[in-house]
Amino acid sequence: MKSISLFEDKHSFLNSLCPKTKLAYVACALGVPFLVGGMPMYLLFIIASLILLATSHVLNKTKIVIKVTGFIILTIFIVQTFFRSGDYTVLFTLGPLVARKEGFEFALGIVLNIFNISCAFCVLTLTTKPSDMMQELVKAGLSPKLGYVFVSLFQIIPQMTERTSTIIDAQRSRGLQTQGSLVTRFKAFIPLLTPIIISSFMGTGERTIALEVRGFSCPNKKTFISPFVPHAYDRFCLGTCILLLVAAAVYALLHSMGYVVW
Repeated sequence: MKSISLFEDKHSFLNSLCPKTKLAYVACALGVPFLVGGMPMYLLFIIASLILLATSHVLNKTKIVIKVTGFIILTIFIVQTFFRSGDYTVLFTLGPLVARKEGFEFALGIVLNIFNISCAFCVLTLTTKPSDMMQELVKAGLSPKLGYVFVSLFQIIPQMTERTSTIIDAQRSRGLQTQGSLVTRFKAFIPLLTPIIISSFMGTGERTIALEVRGFSCPNKKTFISPFVPHAYDRFCLGTCILLLVAAAVYALLHSMGYVVW
């Protein structure tokens, strides 16, 4: 059966780590640069995430994330670099447009933050089986309903991609033109949008019935067929992430009080 998640089991080190550990890494990758500040920290965690993805053989699957965030990043660079208000230092000119150094640096900080967030969540979503994440969240005391909602968030993109691809193929087989000029594509938008919306509602109803058949709302304690067995270094990795977060928080506190000036 075709997977409806971004997860791909490559039997790597990340695949063997507990989902809670990878969630701690995401918190660390987002929290430490925010608390410490400075672009080098963002770059450090971006490089760390890319190395982890490369060693897990899932780096090529980040293309979909780059495509989604690419337009946002390009827009931020153009708007902030050329149209940021306030005093500015000329970086270069492009015809009537003036590139502003302050705007470029501000845009670079935002872009690095977005890219860092994207890479960190790729480490989590591309190497974590949804059922394992659900299992660990429930074991940690989270409500099964909240756990299901949290896990479902990471399955929205692959589900919509698969559903849209199926509907486009079906409409093409009926003679609908979906390729060509901008006008042709716009005409095909409504015939494609309606089935996508209807199928989404139908899919939600079918999943609800399937969950209830399996006793999802049953108040009794949940059991698991295949308990997740973490790697031997799982606790070490989790402790390292927590230690880095605590150290960053202490540094931010001391810096705000003036005890640390660098």
